[in-house]
Parts: sequence; C-alpha cells; structure tokens
Amino acid sequence: MLGKISKIAAVLMSLALAAAAQTIPAGTRLTVRMGSEISSGTAKAGDRFDATLAHALVVNGKTLAKVGAPVKGKVTSAKSSGRLHAPGELTLRLTSVRVNGRMVPIATTSHSVKGKSHTKSNATKIGGGAAAGALIGGLVGGGKGAGIGALAGGGAGTGVAAATGKEEAVVPAEAALTFTTR
Repeated sequence: MLGKISKIAAVLMSLALAAAAQTIPAGTRLTVRMGSEISSGTAKAGDRFDATLAHALVVNGKTLAKVGAPVKGKVTSAKSSGRLHAPGELTLRLTSVRVNGRMVPIATTSHSVKGKSHTKSNATKIGGGAAAGALIGGLVGGGKGAGIGALAGGGAGTGVAAATGKEEAVVPAEAALTFTTR
C-alpha cells in the first residue's frame, strides 16, 4: 500500500513539474546575476553554478518568479587559454529556476565568452624585445651585433610573452547575463 502511494506521489510530482515547465514558454528572456566568478582556466564542462534573477520572470502579465529568485546553470564548454595563442573560451546555459517555491527545469540558449586576443600583446613584447636587443647589440658590436641582439631580444620577448600570455575567458561575480528559453 505504501509503495502505491509513493508511486502516485512521484507521478503527481512529475506532472506538477511538467506543468510548471510549460508555464515558461520558449523565447522567454531571463537575465541573471552571477553568484561567483567563472574562469576558463579553472572551469570544466559539467561544472554547476548559481545565479539569481536580475529581473522578475513575467509571462503573460503574471510574475512567476521575483527578482533574486535562485537560478542554477551549467558550464557546457570550457577551454583554457594557450600561452601564445588561442584565448580561453566559456559557454554557459541555465538549467533551472525557482518558480512558486520549486526548482523548475529549463532549457536555454547558451552564453559564450572569449578571452582577449594574444596578437597585440605578443607583438609588443616580441617586437620590443627584438628592437631593444638590436639597439644594444648595435651599440656594442656594430651591424653584426645588431643582428645578434635582435635575435636574442626577440627570443627574450617571446619568453616574456609565453610566461605572461594567458588570456582566460572570465565571467565575473555579479555579472548580468541574459539567456532565452528554448
């Protein structure tokens, strides 16, 4: 008898969740405020994150969730930055929102973030190193010294670029992101 009651309760619960999910139609925009920072340097696909609604969730003139309602999401893709190329990338989606006291599953579009490009920074470091090396080499050893200095300076600039060049994608804590239900 107890088993039958728990089965009926489970069916009713899943029907209630399905009904609640249907109350948020596709195309509904949800703006959330991130609870903590997410970086492509540390995040992995499948990691979960918490956020809150930045604007009330209103559908057909009815408020389903107020500002500050909890929202959960998932990192769907995370790629760490390379040292000299390929900036970091992050892709996030929302998975549920609290409606009427219950977490309701949702499917949303993704929000992608990419780190800054390495090109300008690397060119400055490598070119600056080569120019400084050529200048010093030219002063010390003439034309041949300038060539050797440029190579050595360029190598040193490349080393600096490699040591400092990671450009991770970061979504800061408290950032407002907008997703659309599917």
